[in-house]
Amino acid sequence: MIFYYSGCGNSRFVAESLSKTLGEELVYIPEAAREGRFGWTLKEGERLGFVCPVYCWAPPRLVLDFVRRLAFRGKPGYCWLALTYGDSAGYSVEVFRKALMKVGLRLDASFGFVMPETYVNIKGMKLDTPEGARDKIGRTRGELPRVASLIRDGATADEVFKGRMAWLYTYVVRPLFYRFLVTDRPWHTTDACTGCGLCAKVCPLHNIVIENSRPKWLGNCTTCNACYNYCPANAIRFGKATEGKGQYHFTENV
Repeated sequence: MIFYYSGCGNSRFVAESLSKTLGEELVYIPEAAREGRFGWTLKEGERLGFVCPVYCWAPPRLVLDFVRRLAFRGKPGYCWLALTYGDSAGYSVEVFRKALMKVGLRLDASFGFVMPETYVNIKGMKLDTPEGARDKIGRTRGELPRVASLIRDGATADEVFKGRMAWLYTYVVRPLFYRFLVTDRPWHTTDACTGCGLCAKVCPLHNIVIENSRPKWLGNCTTCNACYNYCPANAIRFGKATEGKGQYHFTENV
């Protein structure tokens, strides 16, 4: 069984690839959380996997909140985590391990995949070039069979790149991000908006409704940037920070 969350498609790509290779059931975390599906039955020795992006140098809060509410009948034989991130993950593994311990589970292996950037909501942050994005995706495609083999064998692994000043970013900068930048208040549309409603459809938290042919954000945003990156008219802005920065979401043709 693989629990996963993805905003702009990077983690979905990894989760679906590993699910196909390993023959594992996929469970989309936001959907399971909305439906109140926190109790699960595991077969004897079953593998248990989690796939998600890194937000603010840790797993997204919605993932951590979901994990802390999980209840299993039966113990997994092997528990693993796969993270996607643009350059580094900070202390993401340690944060996730602590959440797992709350429900009596032990993390046996962690894997990291460098994927194209999706977050550009601060001045100076930018997306990868198309060539850079293709290179990152290509390297991940090449790594996935090896990682699947390690998971199948139940190998112990710690392959997540923390980066420089990892502790500082996760435990000092991250709380500031959540206090000041993880919000939907700056989101708005330009006159290019057609009212197509795709932003509402791709929002993993159902935080957008369409009113008077325009999106309205409802105050429960995780700043995954799906609305921004999927908008076919490139009409969504986060204040002035995203102006002129382009868009990215995973497709097989990147």
